Amino acid sequence: MSERIPFCLPDITEREIAEVVDTLRSGWLTTGPKTRRFEQAFAEYAHAPHAVALNSCTAALHMALSAVGLERGDEVITTPYTFVASAETIVYHGARPVFVDVDPHTLCLDPAKIEAAITPRTKAIVPVDIAGHPAPLDEILAIARAHGLKVVEDAAHATETWYKDRKVGSIADATAFSFYATKNLSTGEGGMLTCADDELAARARIISLHGMSKDAWKRYDKGGSWFYEIVETGYKYNLTDLAAALGLVQLERIGEMRARRLALKALLFEVLGREPELFTLPAEGAGHQHAWHLFMLRLNLEALSIDRARFIEEMAAREVSASVHFIPVHLHPWYRTTFGYRGGEYPVAEAEYAREISLPFFSAMSDAQALRVAEVCLEIARSHRR
Repeated sequence: MSERIPFCLPDITEREIAEVVDTLRSGWLTTGPKTRRFEQAFAEYAHAPHAVALNSCTAALHMALSAVGLERGDEVITTPYTFVASAETIVYHGARPVFVDVDPHTLCLDPAKIEAAITPRTKAIVPVDIAGHPAPLDEILAIARAHGLKVVEDAAHATETWYKDRKVGSIADATAFSFYATKNLSTGEGGMLTCADDELAARARIISLHGMSKDAWKRYDKGGSWFYEIVETGYKYNLTDLAAALGLVQLERIGEMRARRLALKALLFEVLGREPELFTLPAEGAGHQHAWHLFMLRLNLEALSIDRARFIEEMAAREVSASVHFIPVHLHPWYRTTFGYRGGEYPVAEAEYAREISLPFFSAMSDAQALRVAEVCLEIARSHRR
């Protein structure tokens, strides 16, 4: 039997291991000098004046929405085609997520449908860069500016994404990145908030560490002071130096890891493209740089005699893992019960979800593994062709 191909494995080398060991030997494990180095390096990489390191992208979204002044009773427009964190961070504030359907090609927020969802309670828009494809930021920002709204970009998938000639992280009012174990740049758990606004960055940094006054983390360092004050309600969202050690090396290697993803993408496109009537390959918008975090294959269900669930079962039987991105948020029981959402409201999101499969795709993957994944997909599709 063939060895099972996992959905994802982290791309960790001896360089990351050595940096983590150095951190262990330094005696500084929590937020400290390496976290600040990581913030500075990421800000430069993202072309952003400020970067605040946090323990997840969820924390970054929460901090961004707090910093732009989201309050109970407000509304935030976002996409239903996303991981639940995009919506739940809105709910944290007692605000309501207002969903707008997606573009069927990119699966990103459809700007043509946004203005109809704006009300006097709308405070912000949260676009999501699905799989690493940028949301239509120019159109979204134009709508936001016309209505006095803030744009908080969920770039959990978009560490290596460019929108036209601008790096994601330097465009929206605030941008949240993820460094979760499956991401292009991984610290295991972790995230980053980037922005250009001095006050927003300073407030996010304070909120992320219990609402303590500025530079409270330095109180155990040479020259630091024991004295701190709580200046507002905060959270425990700081990133550790152990995680930042991984991030520093991963950021140095991001170009080589991207090159590997592009090679794997080309291989999958070449093999799967042999059956265009059975599959829709992931979109890659002209003029943008796609991060290729996920490889989101979509089945042509009308050409197949099985559904997506059966397709994944047959992949598993052939020792190939797969996942689905994403169950639309409005279909989850809590959102249906709490906000009254129901099936059929966002038909594009629901239709594309029903036929999407995320294939194994990671920079540590071999050509042989990628080829086997593609050939398994072809074998299943051809054996169940209508």
